[in-house]
Order: sequence, then structure tokens, then C-alpha cells
Amino acid sequence: MSKLFTTTALLAALALPAQAVQPAEGETLADSQTYTYWLLDAIKTLDPAKNTDVEGSDVLRQLFEGLMNEDATGGMIPGVAESHTESDDGLTHTFTLRDAKWSNGDPVTAGDFVYAWQRAVNPETASEYAWFLELMNIRNATQIIAGEMTPDQLGVRAVDDKTLEVTLTTRTPYFLKTLSHATTFPVPQKVVEQHGDAWTQPGNLVGNGAFMLESHNLGVDITMVKNPNYWDAANVVMETVRGVTVNDNNIGLTRYLAGELDRVQIPAGQYPRLSQEYPDQAISIPYSCSYAYVFNVSDKGPEALKDVRVRQALTLGLNRDIIVNQVLQGGQKPAYSWTHWATEGFQAPDAEIATMTQEERTEKARALLTEAGYGPDNPLSLSLQYNTDENHKKLAIAAQQFWKPLGVNITLNNVEWKVHTDRMQNQDFDMARYAWCADYNEATTFLDWFRTDGYNSGKWSNAEYDKLMADSKTAEDTAPLYKRAEEILAEEVPAAFVYHYSKVDMINPAIKGIPTENVTNAWYAKDLYRIAQ
Repeated sequence: MSKLFTTTALLAALALPAQAVQPAEGETLADSQTYTYWLLDAIKTLDPAKNTDVEGSDVLRQLFEGLMNEDATGGMIPGVAESHTESDDGLTHTFTLRDAKWSNGDPVTAGDFVYAWQRAVNPETASEYAWFLELMNIRNATQIIAGEMTPDQLGVRAVDDKTLEVTLTTRTPYFLKTLSHATTFPVPQKVVEQHGDAWTQPGNLVGNGAFMLESHNLGVDITMVKNPNYWDAANVVMETVRGVTVNDNNIGLTRYLAGELDRVQIPAGQYPRLSQEYPDQAISIPYSCSYAYVFNVSDKGPEALKDVRVRQALTLGLNRDIIVNQVLQGGQKPAYSWTHWATEGFQAPDAEIATMTQEERTEKARALLTEAGYGPDNPLSLSLQYNTDENHKKLAIAAQQFWKPLGVNITLNNVEWKVHTDRMQNQDFDMARYAWCADYNEATTFLDWFRTDGYNSGKWSNAEYDKLMADSKTAEDTAPLYKRAEEILAEEVPAAFVYHYSKVDMINPAIKGIPTENVTNAWYAKDLYRIAQ
């Protein structure tokens, strides 16, 4: 016996016909419907199973469409799924698909989702996000990823072309929130098998999103054009979307002010000035990402970082108030937890470090380092790796200066994004700048990162923490479990949490439809339009 999913937003969306994007009163659509936005780094991959980047997700959200999309506030609304039912025990979810097509005109079927999800967990695919299907609690995902079962044993099947059935191992309250994530997007089997790794190249890629790939010059730009075969193409106004890679954020801002870009991140320290000069263009809104310096405690990491006192000293020595108030100046908040403060339902534990003055933190940091055997006669030397970006460089220099009076000598190591992530995944670093952005609006998207078998590039491990995260999957009340998990992170310090993001951008006022109330910052070009000015 099944029960209809009762989220109000979803039911309301299912009850209403699709609505065309409409300019507000007094607005006139521009003749040229184009949107050009800034990218810091090259898009590493356009394969939904292999993407790990926020920027890559932004592109994939235009080229493909999953079972669900997000609305302007982050609520879940139908994508390819037209309706959904859930069994009484919460273990079986059945989705009815709408009449959707691939960009080559082929129908999108339940089998396309089955193929994509089985491909994501198949060890041969080497997906760095295979664990996401474990997090979704899909039956047998863990065993398949471990090579103990075959991909065809995953708990997903096509009842028929229009009916997808997903079986979970346990009731999962956040399950529907995961279905707008790129790892869950369908992929066209015959195209993948025809072209192999080249299937995502321009001319080969076939998607089911509102846009199609026109060109991709790696590290230069990527251009997408409206897909006439998209199921709701009649209500898509934007014709062309282009991402332009500019590694220097200041140059990106210059190009924005010259009218070459419609959106760009505001460089550190410039928001106060720009918000005064351009009040209708500069924004600062909560953004569910957390910035940290990850400590490598694996066998390949430095011996010093295996001592928790050293890790505690380093996190105490960071002056977060200077970082957010004097360096960044964009509405960011100091981080004393890994989970972003704006995450739905999250209550951070009281952090002792948050109540201390910086002088008290520094004094305690010195004492801990002395206990660990480090001081003027035996200075601690470590390297801090960060990927190319002026903001990351400024913060790394600040951290270097904060730690220097403690007798900690930091060598800064700047590398390109791909090299940075490859080294982190292979534990080839001492400390590394990293940020995690929520895949969905719930605390596990952050906390699962530090599971022993999570993304966890520093390879920290704690049995109690793992059990808390496992128990949270079935708990009626998850808040105390999440709180205790954050307490363990504060005690063990697998990373120095630096700040919680705000989205600090310049946006061309001619571009309408960009969401500013979704803490995950998911945006869809199908909802955008340009007005005449």
C-alpha cells in the first residue's frame, strides 16, 4: 500500500501547469536573451557520474535534468518526475516520469535513470561521488561500490518506461532533497557506449536539460544553447548561456564592469565599496558552504599533525574575526562548526573557542604546542596548499601570519584546481584549503564528509563519529546526533574550520530570475531572462 508524498510545494507544483517566465510590470524582454557568467576554474568534466565541483554542477544542471529540481527558495519541485509515491514503511519510492526527450529526440525513460545510477556505483566508472548513492541509502549501493555485488543489484528498477522504483535500506527523510543532485541525473546509454570517454565532447553530448552543449574550450569558456526538445522549451526564454573562465577574480570584476560578464564573485574586501557604488548589483546572501584547512592525518601526512594538540593549536591560532571582518568583508561568519549555520534544522553546539578572545586562544595554542614538543628551539614547519585564486591566496597569507608568532613556519603552495584536488584525493599534502558546499539542505551533506569512508581527504577516522552518522540515518530525532558529531569534530580537529560562506556577487540588473533565497545557490538558466535597459 502506498501513500502520496505530501510535501505541499510538490503537490502544488504538480497541480499547476507550467508557467512561462513573465517579465514583471514595467519590464520588457531584451531582444538578445543571453547570460554570461564568471568561472574561476576549468570545468573538469561534463559527466554527471564524475563531477565533483560546484561549477561543474551548475553546468550539468542546464544540460541534464533529474527527477527533481529546486525552486527559488530551495524547495523540491518536479523535474523529469511528474508524480511520486512512497510506501508506508518509507523504503519504496515510485516515480512516474513525464513525457520528456533527450536532445536527440529519443524519449527519456526509467531505464536511463537505472543505467545512470548503476553506472555511478560501478567501481569501473571510478566515480568520486559514488558514495552519494550510499548516502541516499539505496539498497546494495555500499556492497556494489565495495565490489561485493554487481551494479545490476542496486535498488533501482524500471517497472516500465515511465515508472521508476527505488528501494532504500532505511527510511530517509532527506531522500527527495538528493534528487536534484548531478550524480542522480540520467545519462543516455547508447551515447556513452558509442563514444566512451568522449561522450561529453561537443557534438557527442546528448542531454535532457533545457540547454545543449554548443562548445567547450577547456579553461577558456563553455557555451550552451536552448534545447528545442526539452519538455518545457516553450516556457524557456533564455537562448544562450556562457561560462567564461577567469582565474584572477579582480580581472573578472573588471570584465564585469566593462559589460562582458553578467555575474561575477566580488573579490575579498571589496563588497563594502561596491555595495555603496552599485547597490542594485552587489549582493551578499547566506550560501551553504564552509571553508576549512584540512589536516592530512593519513600515513602520508606529517607526523606533527597526528598529534591532536598540534591540530587544536592551529585552529586556535586562526583569527577568524580578522578574516571575515577585514579580509573578506562580505557578510561571511566565523566558523566553529563544519555545518553551515543556515542549514535547515541545524543547531550548532556551544563551542568553547567561540567564547574566547583571540588573545586567550593564542595563549592556549602556545601551551598546546609546547606540550607537543614544539617551540622556538624546535619550530613546527608545514606546507599549506591552496588552489589558484586571489581570495585563497589572501587567506593563506593571513593564516601564515597568524601561525608565525606561535613558532609555526608555513610554506605556501599554490597549484591549479585539478592538481589541488588530485593531490588531496591522493593525500599528497600537509594542510590544504578546501570548501564544502551543500549537495542538499540538511546537515548530513556536511557531516558525512568526515565519515571514515566519506570524502574525507585528510583520512581522519573516529568510530563514535561513524556510529553517530550511521544512527542518524534511522533516528527519529537527528539533532542530538548531529550536535555530538560536531562536538567530536571540535575535539579532534580533523580540519581548522575558518568561515561560513555568503554568496557575494555582482549581478547585472538586466538578468532576472537568479534565486537569492536558496542557501545551496542552485540556479537554472531555464528560469532566467534578460530585460531591455
